[in-house]
Amino acid sequence: MNQEPKKLLGYEKIEKFAPEKLKELEKHYRAILGLIGEESDREGLIDTPLRVAKSIQFLTQGYDHDPKEILLSAKFKEDYQEMVIVKDIEVFSLCEHHMIPFIGKAHVAYIPNGYITGLSKIARVVEAYSRRLQVQERLTSQIKMAIHEALHPLGVAVVIEAQHLCMSMRGVQKQSSVTVTSDFIGAFERMETRAEFISLIQSKLH
Repeated sequence: MNQEPKKLLGYEKIEKFAPEKLKELEKHYRAILGLIGEESDREGLIDTPLRVAKSIQFLTQGYDHDPKEILLSAKFKEDYQEMVIVKDIEVFSLCEHHMIPFIGKAHVAYIPNGYITGLSKIARVVEAYSRRLQVQERLTSQIKMAIHEALHPLGVAVVIEAQHLCMSMRGVQKQSSVTVTSDFIGAFERMETRAEFISLIQSKLH
């Protein structure tokens, strides 16, 4: 994986990409432009295949990350057995059926059982799984299982609410529809614990 530094407005931007894949992706995207009736050598499109090749590598970088290792990298002993919630985690992913984005928020909770993890690691797990070709249902379950298997908590809860552009831009073209998925394990399978979680993610404490 190469790093390409760029100087922008006084800071250094570093883009990571695999050069051997980049060349192949650029070639295929140039061919796609021709197949849809465009001229890939016209001024506005000369660099587009390369830009899209870099973009798709960024949008699918989650394949290079191990979510369980992310959690284990900041696993600490702690005698705390109440709910830990990280809510409103931004989700940007690509639907595997049409490779069109779906965007929204994830709300994640767990009840520790002797161990906690860094709060930012929960958001990084969401990022690692969402930066892949996905369906929202699988994404929800993968986040839950990664936390369950890495921390062995008393319970895990995940709710994701997202807008799918494949429904807004094509197909049924329903611009305002939102899809909500949830998955629970352990203590969150109890109605009262689940209700507390739902109440907390709906509240505005800030």
